[in-house]
Amino acid sequence: MKNLYQSVLRAGLLLLSIVAFASSAACRDAVVLVHGNTADPSSWNNTYNELISRGYSSSEIFRPNWGSKSCAGCNDHYGSEETPVREAIQAALTKSCTGDIDVIGHSMGVTLAAQQILKLGVANKVETFVGVAGAVRGLWTCGTYPLNVWSSTCGSYGLSVNSPFLNGLYGEQFGRYVYSIKSYMDQIVCATGVCLVGGIHSSSIWYEDGTYTYATGHFGLQTDTYQKQVDLIQN
Repeated sequence: MKNLYQSVLRAGLLLLSIVAFASSAACRDAVVLVHGNTADPSSWNNTYNELISRGYSSSEIFRPNWGSKSCAGCNDHYGSEETPVREAIQAALTKSCTGDIDVIGHSMGVTLAAQQILKLGVANKVETFVGVAGAVRGLWTCGTYPLNVWSSTCGSYGLSVNSPFLNGLYGEQFGRYVYSIKSYMDQIVCATGVCLVGGIHSSSIWYEDGTYTYATGHFGLQTDTYQKQVDLIQN
């Protein structure tokens, strides 16, 4: 009887150890995916499905839906565009098993996500920040502030080179690890034929831990690099 009791006890302890290990192994950062100008959450479907295939649950993935879908020039980084992104980051932090989050942005979603991380003061809770085809140094198609193209997207809260908004982001840290994904074939960031701002690709982020260049266009950088995106947040 004593031997039976000890065997049952050992089996129980082993089961508890397995459960504890499984729970620990399943504990991961929640993920926020911020789409670009006039896009919607479905533009992240490839990345979303890759996350699911690697064991994430849908409740761990946040895809805020922001901005006008019909007026690209109407969207900027001020007001109603901010709210869905801010709320998604806050919700992800609340939900995250680790207390940290990973953030991936595409295009204008890169700068919008970066802005909200800074406004919330949560850069120290962002494990990995990945900017895909962002214009963190500005768009030459918007001109140079204050001689910028007259639209919200290119204005003081927009993506004109040296805009007050972009200058406010410059030099800030958006996470413990920062990566960029870019292309010299990007038809948005490199629309004028020039991808560089101040001699550096506009999608490259200061203090980044790595940058990856692909021979694809602006939208392909989002849809076709989904495996790399997920690799980066799992490193």
